Amino acid sequence: MTNHPTREAWLLAAVDLLRPMFNAKQHVIPPNCQVSCGFASTGSKHHIGQCWSRRSSVHDQNQIFISPALLDPIVVLDTLVHELVHAVDDCQHKHGKEFKKIAISLGMVGPMRSAGAGPELKVKLTELSAQLGPYPHGGLHISTRLVQRSPRPRAKCKQCGFEVPMYKRFLAFGPPLCPQHKTEMEPLGEWE
Repeated sequence: MTNHPTREAWLLAAVDLLRPMFNAKQHVIPPNCQVSCGFASTGSKHHIGQCWSRRSSVHDQNQIFISPALLDPIVVLDTLVHELVHAVDDCQHKHGKEFKKIAISLGMVGPMRSAGAGPELKVKLTELSAQLGPYPHGGLHISTRLVQRSPRPRAKCKQCGFEVPMYKRFLAFGPPLCPQHKTEMEPLGEWE
């Protein structure tokens, strides 16, 4: 067991420990693959990991980000394996059959967009976690509170019931005319 000074050092050491497992299945993790703790470009709520292709990097390196919301080292390793599959494929086939072929050969299960460690792979990741030592990361509590929004203003024809959503920038012009009846439509919702 080793104590790593930073979470990035832990993640890079994890990549080195995972290389033999990938090599045994004839999959090569790129030698200059970088791993950091950070949010995916799509935000923090839905994606716990992201891999960028080599062509996206000025240094021709895959860049992998593992969510800072993850605390459990086994979950971190599981996410890392998923993202390393993308790195092996250089993000060319998203979660298609090429990704699936690599993932299944490593012991991943489930829908490929959220593929994770199956029972045998989970045992290997538990062993790797023991070798790596504690994951030096405090984690973040990410708010998942929903923002309450009022419904978009609309306009409705009194005769046929046709409704149209309104953009706020056009509310000052007043309700539009019904395309069928050519009469002013009734405003619904907040028009102020």
